Amino acid sequence: MLFGAILAGGVGSRMNIDSMPKQFLPLGSKPIFMHTLEKFLLCDQFDAVYLGVHGDWVDFVEDALSTAGLADAPVRVVKGGADRNGTIMSIIEGIEREFGESDEHVIVTHDSVRPFVKLSTIRANIDAMAHCDACDTVIPATDTIVCSEGGEFIDSIPVRDFMFQGQTPQTFRINALKRAFAELTEDEKSVLTDACKMLVLKGRPVAMVEGDVTNIKLTTIMDYKVAQAMLESGVE
Repeated sequence: MLFGAILAGGVGSRMNIDSMPKQFLPLGSKPIFMHTLEKFLLCDQFDAVYLGVHGDWVDFVEDALSTAGLADAPVRVVKGGADRNGTIMSIIEGIEREFGESDEHVIVTHDSVRPFVKLSTIRANIDAMAHCDACDTVIPATDTIVCSEGGEFIDSIPVRDFMFQGQTPQTFRINALKRAFAELTEDEKSVLTDACKMLVLKGRPVAMVEGDVTNIKLTTIMDYKVAQAMLESGVE
């Protein structure tokens, strides 16, 4: 079975807005997360789409779904964990409570604050799972990447031809992801916030799926303003 997992559990501290987390800010006529959810609901391959939400905002999300006429859609709202991976695991627990465990279960995880994800990118992630247990959406790096451990002097400048920028979706066979997560130490769990990085460090192959430059992540106020301009110009 195939499940969407939209990660909306963050508090949006880098946006410096006290009133609400960034994923719930309005973008056009609806909250940011709703744009993202609607993209996932366009994909008829999902058996259900899960929203992992901070506990304080569950009622807000459920009200928003009702207002949007999605109360009867195949959408499940679950309380997120303490961090990104914790939210993914909370969603997996919800999936397995309702649908049981299976080696065939696949989860397509996505940042709620990437509202311009294309349906073709979601489908490409799903297609990639025919030959792997995990895949990550990426685009080629266009800027020069500079490495510095101390933050004062350049240690190295990698060859850009081999550099890619990670996006989401990130897609996994659920049991493969659970096994990798179980192998982490508590220290590793505290620092490995990217599930694909977790699998790579544990020696698991992670395939790459081509993303899109419009699939931006709304992290700062400037990102938010860019997203508003994109929406006004007709980008969906």
